[in-house]
Amino acid sequence: MTKLPEQKLPVKLIALDLDDTLLNSNTQITDKTVNALQKASERGIYIVLCSGRAEHGILPYVRRLDIAGRETGRYLIAVNGCSIYDMHERKQIYKRTVSSDILLHANEEAEKLGLRTEVYSPDTIYYREENKWTKLDVDLCKLKGEVVSDYESFLTKGFVKMLIPGEPETLQILQKKLKADFGEHAVVFTSKPFFLEILPPHCGKGEAICFLSEKLGIAPVNTMGFGDSMNDESMIRLCGNGVCMCNGLDYIKNIANYVTELDNNHDGVGDFVEKYVL
Repeated sequence: MTKLPEQKLPVKLIALDLDDTLLNSNTQITDKTVNALQKASERGIYIVLCSGRAEHGILPYVRRLDIAGRETGRYLIAVNGCSIYDMHERKQIYKRTVSSDILLHANEEAEKLGLRTEVYSPDTIYYREENKWTKLDVDLCKLKGEVVSDYESFLTKGFVKMLIPGEPETLQILQKKLKADFGEHAVVFTSKPFFLEILPPHCGKGEAICFLSEKLGIAPVNTMGFGDSMNDESMIRLCGNGVCMCNGLDYIKNIANYVTELDNNHDGVGDFVEKYVL
């Protein structure tokens, strides 16, 4: 499926998911896509990396784009929309947290199934014990990992998100249970088949983009979001121009305004920006 614009799009802000969207399978941004986004930034379009990763896990890609010194490159959205960071002011300007009772209940239900949960700060992933799944997440996010001895007490602080890694079949069972238990009090979804995530209610990448675009005086119709998976759903829905990668989930393609011609391994983002924005 390919859905393409009929004319150049009047975009003033482009939000970009990382994994399987901006990044290729080697977790790199290639020169062609870097050049396209730099040109967009030079023309006054805000370029905002928008990831499930914590802030420190996004910074290497900020450096790769080399636009953070400009006004149009000063913001990043982390933890699937729970945090917006202003790199010029070096401060968080937006934050949403999951309540401690949600975290404790999710942890209890996860441990009944033999799973271990994780919570995040901007530079560290915390968990009760290290296993192959926690190591996978630490390696993927390029953050520090830390074992916490009294983990339940630690959870009472409240955190921006909880992640539960494990076998996809087990996570599907847990997802169904937690969605029923929490209802509208938390957002529960799989960002990858082996990662189940719990976010604050009414929170997502799209909601964070709405907050930022309003702060910048940019109308929703002039925003664009690129994504591929379920943690990109609200971004694709709420941006005026939701763009799904052609390698994305069918569900996301169906709700998107547009679908790229090329996948994440062939500069799908850079190609689309060059043709339909620049």
